[in-house]
Amino acid sequence: MAAPDTVVDRHPPATTTVTRTRGARRAGRTPWLYLAPALVVLGGLLVYPVYQLGLISVLEYTQAQVSGGKPTSFRGLGNYTTLFSDDQFWSVLLATVVFAAACVLCTLAVGCALAVLLTRVRAVPRLALMLAALGAWATPAVTGSTVWLFLFDPDFGPVNRLLGLGDHSWTYGRYSAFLLVLLEVVWCSFPFVMVTVYAGIRAVPAEVLEAAALDGASQWRIWRSVLAPMLRPILAVVTIQSVIWDFKVFTQIYVMTNGGGIAGQNLVLNVYAYQKAFASSEYSLGSAIGVVTLLILLAVTLGYLRLLRRQGEEL
Repeated sequence: MAAPDTVVDRHPPATTTVTRTRGARRAGRTPWLYLAPALVVLGGLLVYPVYQLGLISVLEYTQAQVSGGKPTSFRGLGNYTTLFSDDQFWSVLLATVVFAAACVLCTLAVGCALAVLLTRVRAVPRLALMLAALGAWATPAVTGSTVWLFLFDPDFGPVNRLLGLGDHSWTYGRYSAFLLVLLEVVWCSFPFVMVTVYAGIRAVPAEVLEAAALDGASQWRIWRSVLAPMLRPILAVVTIQSVIWDFKVFTQIYVMTNGGGIAGQNLVLNVYAYQKAFASSEYSLGSAIGVVTLLILLAVTLGYLRLLRRQGEEL
């Protein structure tokens, strides 16, 4: 007599499903538990100052309110209306955008080029270049700015003597002063790009690069068609970091142009906010400039991340 067919229940018991769901939820909460201490610290260091910045930007807060001579009053968007109606603000904003874009492009170009160079040289030159770059990166902004001012000093600087420029003052003209600051910003910023991109290149399988070389691709073609697409998440990180750093440059401009240049010709948003808040004692206007700067950086960062997601990259 034939044995009856055994019926297999392909549906797991309800208790197993519930257990798996609870395990998935517990696993999803675990990373947040590890991040909780850092999030609490960042919340105290970032959220509260941003809140205070936004609060002061909607109040009438000048030296009279600080000294207690007048009560603080609510102005709403009045400070922003005053700011946006100021032609100098738009001029400074345009100069900041152009200057930051130039700094970001030059920093990425120099950093990526040197990262590729590190993969082509021997151990000793590579170590020397890494140490020199890290030394530039570790130099405080005030110290680096002072050194660059000495190098380009019209009376004692060696650059003018080597170029035969005599007593030419680099900080007198608007564009030459911006160029001098740009060189210093790139000098102290490219090591981050170089080290990060170099680490990404070393992670690329050697077989991929060898195959591209065997196909007759030049070094530029290998970078553009092979390395750059594979390093796109890393390039996204260094680009966003460079945008944030270069858009909010303060120390280099303030030190090298003596507070913004002749008649404010080298002002950027951070220096402009400092002058409004502390030189003119208009703290509410300075806070409004800070809020505008924050919103611009958030918009640029979110826009860049959205563009990458549209290209199918998971950051």
